[in-house]
Amino acid sequence: MECKVLVYVVLLPFIKHVSSSDIQAGPNTNTTLPCNVTFPVSEIGNKTDTSLIDAKWRSNGSAIASFKEAASRINEGFSWDTTEFINGVFSLTILKTSINLQGVYECTVSYNSSIVNSSNVTFSILAPPTLSVPQQWVVLERASHLTCHIDNFYPSPVSYSWTRDGVEVRPFHQVEGELNPEGYYSAVTNLTIFPSREDQNATFGCKVSHRGNLQQLDFKLNITYSPSVRMSVVPTSSKNSALTLYCDVENFYPEEVSVSWFQNYTKLAEDSLTEQNPDGTYRTRRYYTLSPEQRAQRGKVQCAVSQPGDEIPVNVSGDLDELDPQDESPVLTKSAKASVAMMCISIVLIFLLCFGFSWRRRDEKKKSLNVSGIILPPRVIVGQKGRVSVSIEGRRVDRVQTVWLLNDTPITDTSLTGTSKANFNCLYNPLTTIHLPYGLTLTSPASEKGHLLPSRGEMGYYKLHTQGPLHSSRSGPHQLISSLTFIPQISLHKGAVFKCQVSYMGKDKIVEEKVSEKFTILSAPEVSEIQLAETIHDSDVISMTVRASHFHPDVITFRWFCQGGELSPVASQASSSPRPNSEGFFSAFSQCKLPRSELEKGATRVWVSVHHIALKQPVTRETRGFIKRPRVSDITSTFSSLDQTSTLGCEITDFYPANISVTWLKLWEGEHDDREEEVLEGGEVWGPIETHPRCYRATAILNRRPTNQEKNDKRGGIICRVEHCSLPDPVEKHWRNAEIVAPSIPKSISVCWSNEGVGVFSLLLKGGHPKVKVLWSSGGSTLLPLVSSETEEIGDDGQRELRSVCALERSTSLPQQNNRQEQGSRRNGHTIDTKAAVTDPDAEGIQYIDEKAEGKTLDRDEDASLSDVEEDSDGEREDDPSALHINRVNITNGPRDPERARLRVCVEITHPALKMPVYRTWIEPNEEISSL
Repeated sequence: MECKVLVYVVLLPFIKHVSSSDIQAGPNTNTTLPCNVTFPVSEIGNKTDTSLIDAKWRSNGSAIASFKEAASRINEGFSWDTTEFINGVFSLTILKTSINLQGVYECTVSYNSSIVNSSNVTFSILAPPTLSVPQQWVVLERASHLTCHIDNFYPSPVSYSWTRDGVEVRPFHQVEGELNPEGYYSAVTNLTIFPSREDQNATFGCKVSHRGNLQQLDFKLNITYSPSVRMSVVPTSSKNSALTLYCDVENFYPEEVSVSWFQNYTKLAEDSLTEQNPDGTYRTRRYYTLSPEQRAQRGKVQCAVSQPGDEIPVNVSGDLDELDPQDESPVLTKSAKASVAMMCISIVLIFLLCFGFSWRRRDEKKKSLNVSGIILPPRVIVGQKGRVSVSIEGRRVDRVQTVWLLNDTPITDTSLTGTSKANFNCLYNPLTTIHLPYGLTLTSPASEKGHLLPSRGEMGYYKLHTQGPLHSSRSGPHQLISSLTFIPQISLHKGAVFKCQVSYMGKDKIVEEKVSEKFTILSAPEVSEIQLAETIHDSDVISMTVRASHFHPDVITFRWFCQGGELSPVASQASSSPRPNSEGFFSAFSQCKLPRSELEKGATRVWVSVHHIALKQPVTRETRGFIKRPRVSDITSTFSSLDQTSTLGCEITDFYPANISVTWLKLWEGEHDDREEEVLEGGEVWGPIETHPRCYRATAILNRRPTNQEKNDKRGGIICRVEHCSLPDPVEKHWRNAEIVAPSIPKSISVCWSNEGVGVFSLLLKGGHPKVKVLWSSGGSTLLPLVSSETEEIGDDGQRELRSVCALERSTSLPQQNNRQEQGSRRNGHTIDTKAAVTDPDAEGIQYIDEKAEGKTLDRDEDASLSDVEEDSDGEREDDPSALHINRVNITNGPRDPERARLRVCVEITHPALKMPVYRTWIEPNEEISSL
């Protein structure tokens, strides 16, 4: 005991006290409170005795954990590592932090009944807020209130502001918030606006600042356009029959509208038909027929229109006494009847006189036409047939012809699918319909109710429809409806307009031309499932990604939700302008992150809704659980001499979910590339077996007996292909039949120079599998790659022989001069035959290089003609497989130092059997430089 006290006295001056500190953590996390003491070893070699250590943790007057005489006690919800006490670490870990665990924690450590350390740690919760903006409708140019919910933050207060397209419209304002039952704070902020048409595509944002952290939730408004309402009646000949009322509702948005009818404040039934205007708003006409009994009741009739987001309906009312007067016509006397008869006779005489003057203009009146505007379909969707039409009224519509154009290009009929010559010619005639007398028209025999046809060429799919002439009366005008069916394509119809030219048969003059409004082409997005993956730098955080593709226009919204409310995405391509692909369609993605612990519980439901103008209802995708990518090992092989079978194995570990697919494929290695063969039988998967919660492993095994051909073929192999839902592409592991063998490499490079300064360098490599790779380079102080030629043959001993040859010409001029000399040498140079160049230096190859044109000297004229011929044949020499390329190397030190450096030629040899590349170098001797 006295010895222990002495050791304590010796160690006491070296003990360090831990100062007080503040610790902040988020809710439901594991947080460690530090408490460290250093126990240095004394000079006599004694170590710290744990039986003399007395450690305690207290908070708010209550004991949490204690350690005395090697016995430990700790409350539920806390943990510490007693094995680290010998190292002076007494840290306390709070499991699943919460607000009621906040406070000051005191750590006291005693050694041999004397306090050696006392430190305080103040622990507090820091919870960032979650933002949500309820989806709501606002009314155009009417006071509307936007609401932003700021929930589950701690401590209080927070500051908030509102933005529009990134510009602050309300400065930051601080709010304390209200305490909810869970102990966290919540607040609600409002913004009053008067929406305008410019706010339709504007992005509003709710920005919140909490303890230095800034969050922002962006959203767009759904604006309601209030309609103009007008009520009328359809005149009737009888006062005792039913009366039809109609109510015109115009220039409203969105399409969803409710029209109700009331008579004397009693609601009546309704019917609906809605059409879209060129500016994107809608119009509708609602009818209601009063029965004779209802008509006789008289009173007040009301038409009320309700829209989403508008609490006050727009209504119009009228009194039946004013809309449908019931005054009886007075009874005429005999004298009054006589006066009326004389008046009628006078009117008839005047009419006969006027008719004579108007007889000459009868034909011109018959020729007058009334052409309506081009009516576009309410929704133009890619791949779905749409129709544009015009209505033509007049007395001579039976002699009218119409021509349709896209912008200024006449449209070609591509609806015919026949292969006859007649049908083939129809494909290239302008889309013109001639209406013959007696109601006959020339129409296409193709059926419009068939399947969608693919677009042909650059014009697309078009088909003409006609209806009429329709006779409204024997003497009145006739009506003709000409329409065009087309399949929208973004590349053709984006920003385009349709034109319809109306003229008479046999006349070149265009009576009237109508031009349509520009229309928006819609394409609904294709939404992928939510992909879950581990974050690269933090495996405890799971990223969730959803992708939308093939949509148009580019405005798209992703909204993430969980059971607790709306989530904020961490990355989104939808906030910026996505770029279209070659076909004009857009793609975007959105990403959200959650802790792994939330997803591994299996109870957290996360979903995302995708909003687009082409969708009548948002597309929703929901998580299907946690996903983890598998790790695939290399293939190992064993061979059994008893039954002559081989077994290949591949380990697949750390994946989730358990569904996994393994395929074994035979591979034949050719001279230039590899090609897969048939799927091999005999493969099986052992497992999957669960190694950890939501983590599996499996083993892929292939048992097979190799054929004699496979035993002799040393170049083939086998592929193990693993597919899993977490993998965008399958993982493949390769196994080769033959072992990797290094080639035989000579110790030096063979070189030979010609009298014209052309050097031929060669290297012969024997054996090796697979094929070796060779790279030549040369220069002075620095090296540049060269063009070489390789030939492969089988030697007498049956081994592969690879001969690599490289030819170069020395150049000591500057780069600009070198270009001129290259042109000259290209005219006066010689062709080097590959076979001659790679032979032994003492053989005929070098003689061939030095050989002149039979020893003759060419004069200037012959030299010029020969140069022209050689210039014309330069392209042919490049295509000659037996020609060896001559590399020209500049070996000067630079423009400022024209003195030539020593020439170096280096070859790099790489092979899978070599751990590092092998180099062979040739350096020009000093005596050769001095002699030049």
